[in-house]
Amino acid sequence: MNIFRLVGDMSHLLAIIILLMKMWKSRSVAGISGKSQILFAIVFTTRYLDLFTSFVSIYNTSMKVFFIGTSYVTVYFIYQHFKPTYDSNHDTFRVEFLIVPVGGLAFLVNHEFSLLEILWTFSIYLESVAILPQLFMVSKTGEAESITSHYLFALGSYRALYLLNWIYRYYFEGFFDLIAVVAGCVQTILYCDFFYLYITKVLRGRSIRLPP
Repeated sequence: MNIFRLVGDMSHLLAIIILLMKMWKSRSVAGISGKSQILFAIVFTTRYLDLFTSFVSIYNTSMKVFFIGTSYVTVYFIYQHFKPTYDSNHDTFRVEFLIVPVGGLAFLVNHEFSLLEILWTFSIYLESVAILPQLFMVSKTGEAESITSHYLFALGSYRALYLLNWIYRYYFEGFFDLIAVVAGCVQTILYCDFFYLYITKVLRGRSIRLPP
């Protein structure tokens, strides 16, 4: 554990808490992509199957349980509890165009050809693009609420901090995971344009509005 990973984990926790609080307090899931949240649920489910086979620490286990549990709560809120407020007309990204190629890539490029390893690799690849339906939804509606913007910024910051974590581990621990690093870079790049809009607009008290 190092400071970059710890702060990255806290940023990830913060993103999920912001999202759930937004849904619960507003009694609405407007502006939230259900498809992105389904992808995140798949990510955490396939990544943390080792929850039943290995124990690293209480912190590690608690984080896994939290991410799996909250991902399904989020999906439940969107498709059941607050379904009348879900904007399905704008949440139209074709997720099969992400899942199928990512699945094929995980099958071909992995550290070890075993079921758990392939599923772990699949989760890493899928997480790097899971936010695309949400970003696509923002582009279709032309705007994002401030609270949704805070969620996206915290989520993007988590990945950017994990890049620093990998740099730290490479120089101080001699650890390097090419799959995780490349996927993390792709994910961070996807957030770059949003980061710019967040810093120049949301932090100045304005909501994000895209040009028509």
